[in-house]
Amino acid sequence: YYRYMSEYASGEAHSKVSQEALAVYNDATTDAEELKKTNPIRLGLALNFSVFHYEVLNDPQKACTMAKTAFDDAIGEIEELGDDEYKDSTTIMQLIRDNLTLWSSELDEGEGDDK
Repeated sequence: YYRYMSEYASGEAHSKVSQEALAVYNDATTDAEELKKTNPIRLGLALNFSVFHYEVLNDPQKACTMAKTAFDDAIGEIEELGDDEYKDSTTIMQLIRDNLTLWSSELDEGEGDDK
């Protein structure tokens, strides 16, 4: 909820709701550590949290690190997925990978501009 508010807020309101969203995301991430790394809820949280870092906090490096960790952790346990979770988990993993690919290429382009 706070994340979406922060996308449209500006100034002090943006800062306040962004910090609220960050706190809630951090709490949820801690809670999600009890779930399997391939769990669709855990993966969806990682996807949304990484997008929050990229779009709201303007921290593409953190977004990439978070997305890569979630993807790599899940891919390491992909064989343990049951049929009921396979489609959901792999779909979210594809979204994470797509974002990671896009963000990494944008970071690489940005580094090229600095040279």
